[in-house]
Amino acid sequence: MEKKGRVLVAMSGGIDSSVAAVLLHEQGYEVIGMTMKTWDYASSGGDKKETGCCSLDSINDARHIAVSLGFPHYILDIREEFGDSVIDYFTNEYIEGRTPNPCVMCNTHIKWDALLRRADQLGCEFIATGHYAQIRQENGRHIISKGVDVLKDQSYVLWGVSQESLARTILPLGHLTKARIREMATERGFVDLVNKSESYEICFVPDNDYRGFLKRRVPELEEQVKGGNFIDTEGKIIGKHEGYPFYTVGQRKGLGKAFGYPAFVIEIRKETNEVVIGKVEDLNRTGMWVGQLNLQKYDSIPAEGIETITKVRYKDAGTAGHIEQQGDRIKVDFAFDVSGIAPGQAAVFYEGDDVVGGGWILKSYQKGSVFENIQSFQTT
Repeated sequence: MEKKGRVLVAMSGGIDSSVAAVLLHEQGYEVIGMTMKTWDYASSGGDKKETGCCSLDSINDARHIAVSLGFPHYILDIREEFGDSVIDYFTNEYIEGRTPNPCVMCNTHIKWDALLRRADQLGCEFIATGHYAQIRQENGRHIISKGVDVLKDQSYVLWGVSQESLARTILPLGHLTKARIREMATERGFVDLVNKSESYEICFVPDNDYRGFLKRRVPELEEQVKGGNFIDTEGKIIGKHEGYPFYTVGQRKGLGKAFGYPAFVIEIRKETNEVVIGKVEDLNRTGMWVGQLNLQKYDSIPAEGIETITKVRYKDAGTAGHIEQQGDRIKVDFAFDVSGIAPGQAAVFYEGDDVVGGGWILKSYQKGSVFENIQSFQTT
């Protein structure tokens, strides 16, 4: 079979990336598999057995696929750069009173860059991953769009990948459903992959205890921030909390105090170590500001703005609205109230299934608020 080119495939040891490698091999690409070691959980002080993409079992599973099909497999140790970029970012965002999204940061600034550097060293024209998303070239732009499996679509986490990186990226699974992926693995005899459990945890916090992780990561943090005030939406003190970094916007459970009504975290105020508590309707916002932008479908947003569907979290269905770029930020005016917008999370703008672009949420507001004006926002 004539080879289509050499491709470096990111293989986590799970079913998706494994089938991606198998498909490219069958399509005539010269495949090289690579598993990235991003984190050694034993060094974090947690007490749960290491699982997921960084575990020895996962590395061995990825290597088994490569050996069975006769293509090379390598391990790339990026723990140092992962720690410097993703883990430091994760920690600092909570200390700044924001809610981080480490998976987006990892995809954008670690995995793609690390893969492309090693691809160049190995003479690979392309890189590939097992993400459920599609990519095409149109009008000189490389555009990410949603995968056909709406329940598995991962386009939200890929908004930050640059045009240069997308030009060399193949996403073999975007046109397939998860059910079909399982069938394909079974048909090829990789039954263990089908039965393997999938991890949805943050790889370096596999016990899901981000508070414990922060306390271990910054030993002096707990002492510095404990004893702050819970306040209501009118500014009245209604209790004491453990420290603002240990709460997130929209949180209901784990507040450590009963307020006499279903209470939610409405806002985190780092400067005063205050956590604003309110009712579910107090989470509603009509707009937000988004920064650190990366555009994919267009090289710029028209001066008059465009209508999009905007997602404010991974599992968000999205809300219609108008986006308008003002300098290095985008102002989003929603057509309907959106609940629980958390600064620090990613906002991704869609036209139909296409990713227009995205950025990091800076501030949300209610119509008529001082924060609706960029000048007022910039001075706060």
